[in-house]
Amino acid sequence: MNPAIRRSWWRRVGLAPATVLLLTVGLGALLVRHRSGPDDVGRPAVAAPALAGTTLDGTWFDLAAVRGQVVLVNVFASWCGPCRDELPLLAETALRWSPQGLRVVGLNLRDGPEAVRTLLKQTQAEQLTVLPDPDGTRAVDWGVRGVPETFVVDRDGRIVAYQPGVVTRQWLQDQLSPLLGAA
Repeated sequence: MNPAIRRSWWRRVGLAPATVLLLTVGLGALLVRHRSGPDDVGRPAVAAPALAGTTLDGTWFDLAAVRGQVVLVNVFASWCGPCRDELPLLAETALRWSPQGLRVVGLNLRDGPEAVRTLLKQTQAEQLTVLPDPDGTRAVDWGVRGVPETFVVDRDGRIVAYQPGVVTRQWLQDQLSPLLGAA
């Protein structure tokens, strides 16, 4: 084969994967930037979607009714290992910050009530307010793509922080402290 033809063929074939790779990385970076949450510097907070319904313990919860409080909404499932790992920290956070006006609400995705009750008991998180979302429609309204995901809603009902994946003690401190005051 003629070396000029071989080189021309390699450029066409070799550039195609490189171009696809660059486009994929660029698109991925844009999506990550877009999905990284409303707490990005310079990005305005957005109004939290509606969140209301009968909780696991049979009481009524409505996010609009708790305006004036800071609300931590954590989307979790019993079949999610990382969710199981973070529930004790969320229960501890609720106890620590509730006197300053924090409400921790779990949005349970695609579980039956007994599975959720068992999980909460095992993780010593039974005091958390939990809204069942058996078909995932509430999670879709919140733009959830996986579990766990956590949102911080300020006293005015705006999402001001978002964490895909497991929250850490430091992340909670960093997000809640400015809204609630140091505890």
